[in-house]
Amino acid sequence: MSAKTHSDQSARIVRFRVLLMLCIAAMLAYLCRNTIGVAESTIRHDLDLTKEQMGWIMSAFMLPYALGQIPSARLGEKWGTRYCLPTFSIIWSIATALMGWVTSAPSLIFCRMLEGLSQAGLFPCSTMTIAKWFPITGRAFASGALGSSMALGAAFGTALGGYIVVKFGWRWMFFIFAAPGFLWAACFYQWFRNEPANHHSVSREELEKIAAHSDQSDPNPNEPTPWLRLFTSPATWLIFGQQTCRAAAQMFFFSWFPTFLQETRNVSVVKSGIYTMLPQLGLVAGGLIGGLIVDSIFKRTGSKRLSRSAVATLSLTLCSLAVLASYFIKETNGAIALITVSGFFAGLAGPCGYTITIDMGGRHVASLFSAMNMFANLGAMTFPVLVPKILQVTNQNWDVVLVMFAGLFLVAAICWLLLDPDGTVFEQSRIKRAPR
Repeated sequence: MSAKTHSDQSARIVRFRVLLMLCIAAMLAYLCRNTIGVAESTIRHDLDLTKEQMGWIMSAFMLPYALGQIPSARLGEKWGTRYCLPTFSIIWSIATALMGWVTSAPSLIFCRMLEGLSQAGLFPCSTMTIAKWFPITGRAFASGALGSSMALGAAFGTALGGYIVVKFGWRWMFFIFAAPGFLWAACFYQWFRNEPANHHSVSREELEKIAAHSDQSDPNPNEPTPWLRLFTSPATWLIFGQQTCRAAAQMFFFSWFPTFLQETRNVSVVKSGIYTMLPQLGLVAGGLIGGLIVDSIFKRTGSKRLSRSAVATLSLTLCSLAVLASYFIKETNGAIALITVSGFFAGLAGPCGYTITIDMGGRHVASLFSAMNMFANLGAMTFPVLVPKILQVTNQNWDVVLVMFAGLFLVAAICWLLLDPDGTVFEQSRIKRAPR
């Protein structure tokens, strides 16, 4: 093996180790943020709370998480991923551990809000890092792996969380899930570098390869984001729309789905955790396979419309149909199988959502992604609160929730169908750049 070949392989190993570290962070974040769902009924009983109160508690994460997207993305641009992500991880781990000591709804809401605020910068920083470390022909796989890691963390946490709740209690679940975040922060800070050029294992040849296959200009941390042009672009609002609907729909998996199973299928807390894990694993598989499909189509055709918009439109339409089909299945295993299939198709669309912000963000990837994620999580925040109200109005009819869940995925598909993925959102803005 030549020295050049060995150097290139070492560089690729470094690039994928960066991705692995980001994926572990995503897993740990979702482990901490979403496993409250499997313990919902137990916490509600122990703290003498209502479903409406638990809906607000589960949604409390979302508001600071959504509003913190843009400020934390700005911090990432100024301070770099190496400093920001470990800091965020330490804070969200502390917030998770504190949830094990709460004795009332207000204290639980405070911990959830702190957890949400500290996790707000995770994905803007991760997306910015993917844009720097991966060429355009590899971004969808990287984005898909990142998205799959979120669902994998939630799936693992839900299944293990149900066992811990029954065996040791819900307080110990939060203590145990908080611990790994501290170790990750120390390892990441010691090893990672913000720029590939600053890492000793990345060769000049690999840097040239990344630059040659990239459509990104180096961001200037002092250059202000042209927010007016961003928000007056039809492409921006279609990107926001698809992500908001997908996030709100997928929130069902991470909030009320275990309770849905317990109340409609008469399953135990442990079984509800295992059943909830299945559609989340569907999301994992869909994200990984979707990333490979999107990259493969782009390499073959060079078309973002085919590799981004068409893949997302088709997969989200199939996802919606699978959810609707489960409405007609009364047998538990059959219904879970169809919902798992829907999770798989939702996962297929995931890499498109992240990759499109890198494609169309130009010099302001973190700004576009953080704004998209802000609106998405404001949408997701409404779902846990809206479900108890729907149940109250419909006399505890969970079928209505299921139909709404399917409808959100269909609206997301329509947004992708209408989106023109070529160029940047700024080039498609209704306000053009002022003449110099």
